[in-house]
Amino acid sequence: MRIALRIAFVALALALTLGPRAGAVLPFHFGLYASGPLDGITDVAGVRVAHLTKIAGTSLRTGATVVLPNDDPWNRKVAAATLAFNGNGEMTGTHWIDEAGYLEEPVVLTDTLDVPRAADGVISWMLGRYPRVGVSDDVPLPVVAECDDQALNDIRARAVTAADVAALIDAAKPGQFARGSVGAGTGMKAFALKAGIGSASRVLPKDRGGYTVGVLVNDNTGSSREQLTIDGVHVGERLKGELLPVFPHKVAMHGRMASGSIDVVVATDAPLDARQLRALAQRAALGMGRTGLTSDVGSGDLFIAFSTTRIYRRNADFDIAAPAIATPEDDSSLNALYAATAEATQAAIYDALFEAKTMTGRNGITYYGLPVDRVLQMLRAR
Repeated sequence: MRIALRIAFVALALALTLGPRAGAVLPFHFGLYASGPLDGITDVAGVRVAHLTKIAGTSLRTGATVVLPNDDPWNRKVAAATLAFNGNGEMTGTHWIDEAGYLEEPVVLTDTLDVPRAADGVISWMLGRYPRVGVSDDVPLPVVAECDDQALNDIRARAVTAADVAALIDAAKPGQFARGSVGAGTGMKAFALKAGIGSASRVLPKDRGGYTVGVLVNDNTGSSREQLTIDGVHVGERLKGELLPVFPHKVAMHGRMASGSIDVVVATDAPLDARQLRALAQRAALGMGRTGLTSDVGSGDLFIAFSTTRIYRRNADFDIAAPAIATPEDDSSLNALYAATAEATQAAIYDALFEAKTMTGRNGITYYGLPVDRVLQMLRAR
């Protein structure tokens, strides 16, 4: 029995040391399902990502991130649904997504006060790429989600411009991409540590459909340090008196600045309809909860989920493009997709923490990065 236990502990230590399969970012793996080769949202074929990072002087720490479901979302609309888990925030364009059941624009993430500028950039990009828009074609309703980065960023500068966002959409591409303090996550924090962009994926086995679920988060949540739990280990309790944020001058933490927010983008190649995608988005909240997040009153926790294989025609709003793909209805596949979404969301939040680095910003405020080596030691010791 003791030999068996020793073998089990050694296997766990090796798994935590070696991490998931090659190409993955997070340095450890957990859960029922394997991650994809990139361990990110771009493991879902067709999905594209790009970041704009703006760091200048002592107080500018912001940016934007774009996620495209495919290379032509206006003409190849994808089934989609949204969820406001806690609504103290903004994701524009959601009413039409939930009414129509599809997404037809890029999804842009940025800081709170740059939402209108980002939306203007999406419109400029759409007008430039689709000359019939507003003439003989419909007009877009941009999808832009925000988190408040004013703790580290001079948010009043409104540094993200429409031209920035239009160029950013053109730069979006498949493949690996940066995580942590980049793009929309540049000035973000969580659990009183530096955070930002995180991503992860899970791949279902063939007998559950073989589908991939990818998640990208912009994590700016305000939960207390003590709440942070990583793969079942109460890491936050052990770090509660260490690496605390530095405030050289008295700063009143209030509203969204104190409570934070999180934007969650879920992509899958399972041909789900809008009803099923809303259910998928709901499971992202379960993954969020496993990390210790509780969604404070001032938190904007906004989710969007889309399917890259359930595509609608441009000029037939509710007519699925040929060839039609059967919607999975068996409980085993749907339950596996739910579990994979919760796992990938949980892993994406961890990814944001593991990849973000210590940053000093506005008014000399400093948020420290997660002490990665110490946390991995905690996980191995478990």
